[in-house]
Amino acid sequence: MLRAPGEFALCDVPTPEPLLGQVLLRVRASTMCGTDQKIFAGQFPGTLFPHIPGHEFAGDVAKVGPGVDEVREGDRVGVEVHVGCGRCARCLEGLYQLCVNYGRIDKGHAHIGFSVPGALAEYVAVSVKALHRLPDALSWDEGAFCDNVGIALYAIERGRLVAGERVIIIGGGAFGALAAQVARALSAARVVLLGTRSERLERLRNLADLVTANEQDVRDAFPGGADLVVEFAGTAEAARQAIQLARRGGRVVLAGATGPGRELSGIDLSTIVRGHLDILGSLANPRGISARGLELIARGAVDVKPLITHCFGLSEFEQAWATFVERRDGAIRVMVHP
Repeated sequence: MLRAPGEFALCDVPTPEPLLGQVLLRVRASTMCGTDQKIFAGQFPGTLFPHIPGHEFAGDVAKVGPGVDEVREGDRVGVEVHVGCGRCARCLEGLYQLCVNYGRIDKGHAHIGFSVPGALAEYVAVSVKALHRLPDALSWDEGAFCDNVGIALYAIERGRLVAGERVIIIGGGAFGALAAQVARALSAARVVLLGTRSERLERLRNLADLVTANEQDVRDAFPGGADLVVEFAGTAEAARQAIQLARRGGRVVLAGATGPGRELSGIDLSTIVRGHLDILGSLANPRGISARGLELIARGAVDVKPLITHCFGLSEFEQAWATFVERRDGAIRVMVHP
């Protein structure tokens, strides 16, 4: 429970009751990402305190609420975090993550773990619209990547990857590692993963054709630039790199800087104009993408196991949080098992 920015504690709260169109999930695996650091620090405007965070998780249905017949008790599911109102212009286009009624619970919107309670808890009530059945082959920990793999898949599809193209992924964290594997699964000719933390990159060395912290290695691999560059590092420097590493007429997808405060400077606009580049933003994942991403994990095209670096019980959350924030032992995804 986040009582205030920077102040959290483990405490007992009543088990939520699923409302109309909701289910109660027993949380089996939950993890955290860089966005949680912004939430914990009180930097996310949609979060009101006290608040239960947690938006990357999987579990089984403990109870169904009124009007729910799509799932039943015992079903194993992963969860995507954006629940659109389903009635605004963006939702009607399928872009639930861009819902015009963001934060309006009365309109049916929910951003799980952000604007409504999340899954760093034993139980959480969520909309049935957020659920994706887990393929039988997946473990709970793998299922907790439901939202993440959807985000990575959407970024690659946003970049209009064509089989046989050359791809650079910038960012050596979970999203970069997932995006590199998705690009491979979609038949990229060669995929290069560029990161900064050597201890992380060592764990990821088999997830791309080249994994490096040296930008010159990337330039040597693709002398004319890459067809598609996808940035998941979330820094201004990474965005500059992405634009500079694309070939003339190539595409760049910027997906890492989801929070405010990072500004792009130092890029000559003629690099974009004369380079005839497509520069695309990519936010989260529309409804349905995560289900396809889970299938990629189930058939072995995407391996999330190297990304799970630590596991803790919920009672050990303080240690789990410190491990993640301080990147202890090359931490990537720190799994919590309520």
